[in-house]
Amino acid sequence: MSTSDAHTTAGPSDLSPGPAVDSAPDSGARSVLVTLCVTVTIAYGVLYYAFTVLAPEIARDTGWSLTAVTAAFSCGSLFGALGGILAGRTMQRRGPRTVMTAGSILGAVAVTVIASAPNLPVFVAGWLLAGAASAGTFYPPAFAALTQWYGTQRVQAITALTLVAGFSSTVFAPLTALLGEQLGWRNTYVVLALVLLVGTAPAHALVLRRPWQPVAVGERGLVLSDRRVLASRTFVLLALSGALTSLVMYASVVHLVPLLLERGMGVQLAAWALGLSGAGQVLGRLLYPTLARRLAPNPRAALVIATLSVAVVAVAVVPAPVAVLIAIAVIAGAARGLFTLVGATVISDHWGPERYASLNGVYNAPLGVAAALAPALGAAVAAWTGSYAILFVLLGALGLIAATVAMLAGETSRPRWLDVAGH
Repeated sequence: MSTSDAHTTAGPSDLSPGPAVDSAPDSGARSVLVTLCVTVTIAYGVLYYAFTVLAPEIARDTGWSLTAVTAAFSCGSLFGALGGILAGRTMQRRGPRTVMTAGSILGAVAVTVIASAPNLPVFVAGWLLAGAASAGTFYPPAFAALTQWYGTQRVQAITALTLVAGFSSTVFAPLTALLGEQLGWRNTYVVLALVLLVGTAPAHALVLRRPWQPVAVGERGLVLSDRRVLASRTFVLLALSGALTSLVMYASVVHLVPLLLERGMGVQLAAWALGLSGAGQVLGRLLYPTLARRLAPNPRAALVIATLSVAVVAVAVVPAPVAVLIAIAVIAGAARGLFTLVGATVISDHWGPERYASLNGVYNAPLGVAAALAPALGAAVAAWTGSYAILFVLLGALGLIAATVAMLAGETSRPRWLDVAGH
C-alpha cells in the first residue's frame, strides 16, 4: 500500500499533515488486524490484568506488603509509558515487526523473572522489564501499524481492535484466577509467559511483514520536523488535556467500588456497577465512528471528556436509586471507551499518519504516567479529604479543565480528520 508523498524539507509546513492515504485494505492488512486483535488481547491479559488477580496472593506468599507489590507494578507502568517514546521512534524507522516481536519476547522473559523472583528487588526488576515490553505490545504500536496500513479506514480498524482487546480482562481475569488456585502465582506466571511467547511472538514476526514507508526526509530533517510538532501549541495542549483525562479515567475506575460502598451500595452491586461500566466502554467504542464523522477532533475530544466529567460527579453526588447510579456508571464507561479512540486518532487527525509512530509515542508518555499515578493519587486525596465523593467531585472538575484545554488547543492548517471523514 502506498503512503502519501513526504515532505523533503523540515519547515513550518511540517506542522500540517500531508496528503491523505486513500486506499482500501487488502487481505494482508486484514490479516494484520486479526493478528493484532489476538496478540494485543494476550499482551494486556498477561502483562496487566493477571496482576490485578494475583497481587493479593503474591503479597501473602512472599510476605511483601501489598503496597510494595503494587508499587513494583506501578514502576513498570511508568517505565512502559516512558519507553513508549523510544518504541515509537524505532517503529517510525523500522516498522512494527521488530518492535512488537521484541516486545513479545521481552515480555515472556519479564514474566519469567517475576515468577522466579527470590526477593523484592528482582521482582521490581521483572516489572521494569514488563513495562518495557508493554511499550512494544500494547495499543500504541498496534494503533501505529493500523494507522499506516489502513489509511483512511484507520478509524474502523482501530475501533475493531479496541472492541476485541477490550475483552482481555473478561478472558484473562477468570483464567488467571483458575490457574492461581490450581498452580499458585509463580507457576501461573510461568504458564502465562509461555502463552505470551507462543501466542504473540511468532504472529508478530510472520504477519507484520508488510512494507513500511517512513517519512522520506533526511534524519536531521525528520528530527527537526518532529520537534516543531512537539513544541507546537496544539500538541502541548492536547497532550496536557490527554494526561489530565487519563488521571480522571483511571482514578475514577479504581475507586468506583469504594465510592459506591461509601454511598451505601452493597459489595455485589458495586462490583456489578464496575463490571457494567466496563461493558459501557464497548458501547462507547461502537459509537465512535459516527462521532468522528460529525465532529472535528477538538470539539469531539471536549465533548467526550465533558461527558466523562459530568458522569464522574453525578455518580458521587446525585441522590438516586441504585439503578440510576449504575446507569451513570455505564455512561462514564462509554465515555472512557470513546476517549481511548480519541487518543488513538489524535495524531493522525492533526498531523496525518506519516509520523504517527514517533509522535504518538511522545503523546502517550504523559497519559501513561498519569494512568500509573492515578490510583495512588486518588487514594491519597480520598484519605486526606475523608470522602470518596469529594475525590470524584475534584476529578470531575479536573476533567472539565481538560475539556477546556482540548477546545483551546486549536487545529492544524489542514486537519486530517476531514480526509478520514470524507469531507
